[in-house]
Amino acid sequence: MGIVVENVSKQFGSFQAVDQVSLEIKSGSLVALLGPSGSGKSTLLRLIAGLESPDSGKIWLTGKDATHQSVQDRNIGFVFQHYALFKHMTVRKNIAFGLDIRKTSKAQAKARVEELLELVHLKELGDRYPSQLSGGQRQRVALARSLAVAPDVLLLDEPFGALDAKVRKDLRSWLRRLHDEVHVTTVFVTHDQEEAMEVSDEIVVMNQGKVEQIGTPAGIYDHPATPFVMSFIGPVNVLPSTSRMFQGNGFDSAQPEIFLRPHDVVVETTPNGVSVPARVKRVINLGWEVQAELVLDDGQVVTAHLARDRFNELKLAPQQQVYVKPKDARSFPLYYSI
Repeated sequence: MGIVVENVSKQFGSFQAVDQVSLEIKSGSLVALLGPSGSGKSTLLRLIAGLESPDSGKIWLTGKDATHQSVQDRNIGFVFQHYALFKHMTVRKNIAFGLDIRKTSKAQAKARVEELLELVHLKELGDRYPSQLSGGQRQRVALARSLAVAPDVLLLDEPFGALDAKVRKDLRSWLRRLHDEVHVTTVFVTHDQEEAMEVSDEIVVMNQGKVEQIGTPAGIYDHPATPFVMSFIGPVNVLPSTSRMFQGNGFDSAQPEIFLRPHDVVVETTPNGVSVPARVKRVINLGWEVQAELVLDDGQVVTAHLARDRFNELKLAPQQQVYVKPKDARSFPLYYSI
């Protein structure tokens, strides 16, 4: 058993940060807490770490009730967004810090530090100071320091948020490979959907202090449980069900809105079946695909994503007349405000 959160709530003044959250994180898994700012994901992580105490509910770590345990007794590694490295210590001494606090023998500590330097690919930089490292290297040192004491659980709070896009992308791949080697139960907080989809085994989508959905990246993307999840995980067009685009296509007109992924918008240059006319407003080159902003006759704007080969075949240009229809779309039996 890894982590079990049982009906946990936390309030700060009049603000309900976490509202009766329950979830189970399997031992050895890598799980993302994903949501917008203020959704409760960082508060939940701090509750698991023992940095905050719940107002109600229980937290179980490796099968033991840890609700009222101190941070020190939980055997948790915590990595912050801004590294929190000791500037006056070398990389080796930073990694060894937790081992020194636990009075680990010098021989054992040295062997463990060298093992971790190898693991995080910093073996040649052990004698440098944090100021002599790049942001990505400092974050790897922070991860190594957290792993040094062999924690039962590793918690990461927006670990790559302070890094530029290229370094963030590289570190995401590195974290996934690292986890596959060490298999420590890991929970990380992010507001970056792509990051959560790329790295995690499971995603916990949070909104306004509650869990909206828990599932694999593919499961959440393909089968969103609520309009919020569909809108937050990947781009989406939200159109009224009365739109001409859905007439005669078998979609549920009883619901007020229909959700349509940009890659599920079929674009043709000639009428095709139940397709409806639209005009190309803007074309945006995204590299491996092209985004076309289309305006329907009723004024609704629809975004379509096209593979580059398909775009070249259609030869789309601003103000061009095209015809569109949905390949797939989704409505929800209960209406949520998003």
